[in-house]
Amino acid sequence: MKTIKLFTVLTIGLVLTACNGQKKSKDTPLEASISKIEVFDFHATHRCMTCNAIEKNTRYTLDTYFSKELKENKITFQVINVDKEENEKIAEKFEASGTSLFLNVIKNGKETKIDLTDFAFMNGLDQEAFSKELKAKINTELKTL
Repeated sequence: MKTIKLFTVLTIGLVLTACNGQKKSKDTPLEASISKIEVFDFHATHRCMTCNAIEKNTRYTLDTYFSKELKENKITFQVINVDKEENEKIAEKFEASGTSLFLNVIKNGKETKIDLTDFAFMNGLDQEAFSKELKAKINTELKTL
């Protein structure tokens, strides 16, 4: 019986580990005329200080450095609670089961997902470092549109 419990715990642990923190980039075709950057901040209902800081710092960076692009819908920002049933499909699309930060770069209708979750957690509590690096990443992607 102990062996079965241990096996179950290890299996669950491996599944959870395998599903989180991976850098994935998948391309998906969309309408060919679309070119923009979507910023997605996924989170669970219960959030820690770092999770809240990631949203705050992402919003700060976008509002401070990309307000023109936001107004023109060249950049969009969405905060998505993965625990809500209505968000199930988008969370599944990005394989987000908790706090995750993604850039979805759409160039001529082709999507490329960029997982910034590790970066976000490492810099989430340092607004200056977070903002500087996120700004650079978005600028790099804007140049490709």
